[in-house]
Amino acid sequence: MRDLVRAWAEGWVVSRRGAPVVEEEWGFSYDIGMPGKSSRLLLPGADQALVRSFTETVTAHGVWLTCFEEPETVVRWAAPGWTLDQPGYLMTTPLRDAPARSRAVPPDGYELRVWELGGVVRAFVVAPDGGFAARGQVAVPDGARTAVVDQVETAPEHRRRRLGSLVMETLAAAARERGCRDAVLGGTPDGRALYSSLGWRVFAPLTDLYRKAPAAAEGADGPARAA
Repeated sequence: MRDLVRAWAEGWVVSRRGAPVVEEEWGFSYDIGMPGKSSRLLLPGADQALVRSFTETVTAHGVWLTCFEEPETVVRWAAPGWTLDQPGYLMTTPLRDAPARSRAVPPDGYELRVWELGGVVRAFVVAPDGGFAARGQVAVPDGARTAVVDQVETAPEHRRRRLGSLVMETLAAAARERGCRDAVLGGTPDGRALYSSLGWRVFAPLTDLYRKAPAAAEGADGPARAA
């Protein structure tokens, strides 16, 4: 568990331009540096005593606490004052069957654009009218054997055209081409069906708690999801 969480964290900060991951006795931490998302604490071996201790002593708003246990369990362990984010899943897949280069082809009228910058490969599907249809990215930290897939999204009006599969297959091929043997992601309930259909499996629940700022200081849209 600890090694996989480390790989996910190290890829996540490359993907989102966070601060370097710091290894702690209890897990990992890193700074995000955004309103509502100041930093993140990851507890790969969370238990009741550890979660209770953190949630009683951490008082700063915008701190996210990530555990790999079921949401109802983590909520029961936590002290008052923390908000549960939507449930998630830490998911993995081997890349041994991914082609060295993607053979995926976009539907008629759509265009797939792929580029790399700063250790992150991005796939962007352009709609027939030139607008946004789908996207995703994969981070490959220097020397890493585990790639981190992130920010996979399809516009509602362009779903059921296999654009999500196109993006995922493109990212898997890019990761394999760069020497990765497997991949990991933090998935949402909406994304789980897509990832499962492509051979990904749930490794563990992914449960986030965060310290919510007072309403007047939070902003109109509230805190953004960290995962």
